[in-house]
Order: sequence, then structure tokens, then C-alpha cells
Amino acid sequence: MPYLIIKNGRVIDPASKRDAKGDVFIADGKFVKSLTPAQKKSAQVIDARGLVVCPGLVDIHVHFREPGQTHKETILTGSQAAAAGGFTTVVCMPNTSPVVDNASTVALIKSVAANAPIHVYPTGCITVGMKGQALAPHGSLQKAGVVALTDDGLCVQSNELMHRAVEYAKMFGLSILDHCQDESMTQKAVMNEGVVSTRLGLKGWPHAAEDIIVARNIILSKYTGAHIHMQHISSAHSVELIRRAKQDGVNVTGEATPHHIALTEEALGTYDTHFKMNPPLRTEADRKAIIAGLRDGTLDCIGTDHAPHAPEEKDREFDYAPNGIIGLETALPVCLDILVRQEKFKLPAVIDLMTRKSADVLKLPAGTLAPGAAADVCLFDPDEVWLYKTYGAFSKSINSPWDNQNLKGRVKTTIVSGRIVYQNGKMLV
Repeated sequence: MPYLIIKNGRVIDPASKRDAKGDVFIADGKFVKSLTPAQKKSAQVIDARGLVVCPGLVDIHVHFREPGQTHKETILTGSQAAAAGGFTTVVCMPNTSPVVDNASTVALIKSVAANAPIHVYPTGCITVGMKGQALAPHGSLQKAGVVALTDDGLCVQSNELMHRAVEYAKMFGLSILDHCQDESMTQKAVMNEGVVSTRLGLKGWPHAAEDIIVARNIILSKYTGAHIHMQHISSAHSVELIRRAKQDGVNVTGEATPHHIALTEEALGTYDTHFKMNPPLRTEADRKAIIAGLRDGTLDCIGTDHAPHAPEEKDREFDYAPNGIIGLETALPVCLDILVRQEKFKLPAVIDLMTRKSADVLKLPAGTLAPGAAADVCLFDPDEVWLYKTYGAFSKSINSPWDNQNLKGRVKTTIVSGRIVYQNGKMLV
């Protein structure tokens, strides 16, 4: 339908500071202030009574595994999982096989993503082969259409190489997204270093390994003026470093994940690999500091770090299982539970972290219900309790710590460019 009316919902659009019961109008894939009487007669109407109507959610940190690792996820299945979770815009990481260090691979991803039910933006590698030894061709990657540069999953260890990388990224108008990890301090580490790792007999990953790289990036950003975004911050000290940097006007940003605000190292007590991730789950003090960082604006947004792995890969001894969990279908209810119900954030503030503020980090055209913008919408029931089961969900993988748990808050409808792509548990495209 070229015309769509969403009626009677609680409309929350942080970009315009709108939070009131009202209607949303869509014409030809874009938001409009209103429809003409003739257009209203032919419009499809969605009754959003009891629902929240907000901009489509935005996630700037997902792994869709295509090309080369499609047994874990594809751009299609990842996009379907995103739509089921209310996400209409995502940014996928370049650690595919082959990695995205050339324009041809960018073109392949964009051609596949053109048929996805949501907006999928590619990133390119900082270094050739993600090996941290030589810079990838940033200029050709930018021309091919990447929205940022990152070696996500592998941190550039050479400070000099990172210095040159951020200079080139700034030259081409690109942000650097960094997974902050001093690898010399984390060899064979599988969880947070501390009392719990000692009790479990597992090699620890000290938070200092994150803090050191965060400090390095702050120094390089201040020195060059380049924008560096710190991914999946997990350490209280890293939050404080970013807070001080922002107070000094340094051009850095940071993100938190739903799992780092909801879970701690104590969850690893049964050696369940669905709680193994990088950076690892840390202490309750770290968890509280991340939440405080989201509250005061130190951390800019929420990113899922959706990281699918096949069941046989996760079903191994803890030391040998890969890091990462899926999170697109559970992100909204987890954030509603932790931030709104437990930590008493205002609902518009949480929606802001998952829409406008996420989009703003990379200047993406998303995260608003403003007239003229692409009509990307998420409709959800904040009070519906439902059982999440990974089997039968949309992601191709099942590595979620929330499998078989009751969650509160459920996406009912997802609209992308004026087209209903997901509704009441079913994909419509």
C-alpha cells in the first residue's frame, strides 16, 4: 500500500521530543505530516492501541557472516532476525570470509543486501586481511560504500599503524570502530580475570587490556581529530576514561551491549558457552558503571554485537568454544527490563539509545519519525510477556543466553520504507 496510517499508539520520537498518543502517516515510503482525504480513503490502517510506535531500531554492530560463513548466518536470516527484533537499520562487521578489505567484497555484500527486508550497511577493514600489518585501501572502500572502518574482533595492536589509520579515515570522512583489546594481556583468556575465574579454573581477561586501548584511542583521537568509536565497552575504568575524554571535547563515542548491562561473570558458573563472549562478562561494579555511562551520555548507544555461531561450534569445552551470542531478537525486551523497569530510565531515553543516538554515531539516515524521512517504524507492546525460544526463531544460529526464558516487551510490527516486513511473529517479505 502506498499510504499507511498508524493510529492510537503512544508515539515516541526522541529526535523531535515527541511522546504522546497520536497518529503516524506514511506516503510512498516516507513519513508525512498528514494525508489528503482521498489518500486516507485508500490507506491501510494499523490500530496501535496499547502499543508504542517509535522509529525503527538501529544497530551499528552486527555480524551477518556472509560471505563465507553462511552456516552461521546470512544477510537474509540476520535481517529477518533484526526485523523480528524491531531493527530496521543495521551495520554489519567485515570479519567475513573473505574479509571486507576490498571494493569487490563490498559490492557483493551490497548486492545481496539490496534484497534484504531491512537497511544493511557494510563496513570495511582497517587493515589488509584484518592482520594488523598494513592498511587496507580506505579510499576505495569509501568509494565502494562502506560507512565505517573496523577490524572488529581483532584490535590493531600497532599504535603507529592505528595512528595512520585514523588519519586516513578522517581524510575520507569515515569513522573508526574499535574492539579494544591489548592481545598481549589476553592470550588464551576466556573470561573476566578475577575471583570467579580463579574459582572456575579459567584463564582471565583483565579489564586493563581494554582500558589501555581505550586510552590509546582517546590519545589518537585528540591528536588527529578523527572520530573513534569504542565498541562493546565492558569495563568501569573504560567508561570513566571516555567520560573524561568527552568532558575535554575529544571526538570519541562508545557503545554498550544488552548482555553487558544484564549479565555478569557469575553467569559462567556452569561453564555454559552461551555466556562466553569477547569482551567477557565482568563484575557487578562494571555492569553498574556501564549503565551509569548510558544514563549520563558517556556511552552513546546500544549495539547488540549479534554474533551467530553454529550449535556444534558452541557445544565444546569452554576453552575452545568461540566467543559471541546472538541478540537482535532479544535486545529490546532485555533493555526494557534492565534499563526501564530495574534502573528506572524513562522509556524515551532507552528508545533514543536504540534509534537516534545509534544512527548519529555514524550519521546514518535513520532513527526519526520526521516528515520526509524513510518510513521505518517499530511497534511494540512493552507489557507483553512471551517465551523466547531459539529453535523456531529467525536467526540461523541458537547461541543465546536467553533461550527458553520469558521476556517482557514484544515487537508486533516492523515497517521499512513504508512496507510492513514483519507482523505478529511472521515475516511478510
